[in-house]
Amino acid sequence: MPTEILMPALSPTMEEGRLAKWLVKEGDTVASGDLLAEIETDKATMEFEAVDEGTIGKLLVAEGTDGVKVNTPIALMLDEGEGAADLKGARAQAQKAEAPAPETTKKAQEEQEPAAGYGRAPEPQAKAAPKPAGEIPGAKAPPAPTDAEGNRILASPLARRIAGARGIDLARVTGSGPRGRIVRADVESAEPAKAAPAAAREPAAAAGAPTAAQPAAKTQAMPSGPTAEQVAKIYADRETEEIALDGMRRTVAARLTEAKQTIPHFYLRRAVAIDDLLALRAQLNAQLEARGVKLSVNDFIIKACALALQEVPDANAVWAGDRILRLKPSDVAVAVAVDGGLFTPVLKDAHQKSLSALSAEMKDLAARARDRKLAPHEYVGGSFAVSNLGMYGIENFDAVINPPHGAILAVGAGLRQPVVQDDGSLGTATMMSMTLSVDHRVIDGALGAQLLAAIVAHLETPLAMLA
Repeated sequence: MPTEILMPALSPTMEEGRLAKWLVKEGDTVASGDLLAEIETDKATMEFEAVDEGTIGKLLVAEGTDGVKVNTPIALMLDEGEGAADLKGARAQAQKAEAPAPETTKKAQEEQEPAAGYGRAPEPQAKAAPKPAGEIPGAKAPPAPTDAEGNRILASPLARRIAGARGIDLARVTGSGPRGRIVRADVESAEPAKAAPAAAREPAAAAGAPTAAQPAAKTQAMPSGPTAEQVAKIYADRETEEIALDGMRRTVAARLTEAKQTIPHFYLRRAVAIDDLLALRAQLNAQLEARGVKLSVNDFIIKACALALQEVPDANAVWAGDRILRLKPSDVAVAVAVDGGLFTPVLKDAHQKSLSALSAEMKDLAARARDRKLAPHEYVGGSFAVSNLGMYGIENFDAVINPPHGAILAVGAGLRQPVVQDDGSLGTATMMSMTLSVDHRVIDGALGAQLLAAIVAHLETPLAMLA
């Protein structure tokens, strides 16, 4: 049967996308790595590559189609020896699958084999004697596996069948295909996993994993507020303009709602004197002008946060569902406003980079974020984020944590204020307000206070950051 080409998940938050443009047409022969289409995700427009070789038999989704769900068939690929007759059979089966019997439950549908890019079109159901567990030909591929963090492992159906028959844990296999996809050769060269003793496996249930005798608890849906129809009635007599939500705005709304509902935020506030920082910045910019480098206050803040995370390593951590992951490098995300939403590109190993290197990298990431040209690996990750609204005159605010980060620093504007000097006299200083939003599951109050104190110390003695 023809192979279904499925709508891929091209970003961690993507649930649906827009098929912007086909780069192939029916009858074209493609090889692994060839470009098939341009797809608009919730974050960017990305190119979709072929994983296997074959002939494009049928394009199922037209160019410009919006709201195509991830794992929905978008095309059919013919293998060697297959033709038009096979296409008809595949489409008939697909249509039959789209109209399940009334007794088919939602749970049963969700347990059907998902795919991360391609999947073999379902074979006709036939009543046949069960095959031995170790026999690979004709065996159904097990569901797409996930790693410890719940992320889907990219693997071909054949690779999953072989792994299931040989007892190989795909989480321990390194894929050699496009985007790290596990293929047949990777599985065949892997060693089968040794079965753990029963006693060693039992703690998983004790840790909260549901078993047959202990079904997973159902999550009660939170009230979502008035419906669109109810709101429309309220403003029926007023002139309004309806603005449809694009993928980015839907994702921002969903993630921030999730963050405020599920993350136990608490807030720590400090004011930092930045006169020495401003003086050093002016001196450095005068010296770096010939090189076309201009440091911003935000560059110093990013560097200070990165160094503080190294000095308070217990706070350099993220929430991973049933555990905490502590990072060794300081990977700092920075909020960048774009039309219709925001990006949080990540400056990796920020503690090891100079201020000028951080400045250049941040300018590049911000420019490409506004053009929606960032790749997923450039805005995914990090343990900590910075959100600076000081350039808009905002004096202070509380930022929402971007999961799975452990904290986010909200930075306000630097303002000249009266202060009491060390000798007790009254003077003035440029003070900048900062609020650290902290996930209490990851960082306790005293630990968060240590982290914020370390950030303040670096900002008030900025010369040390050049060492």
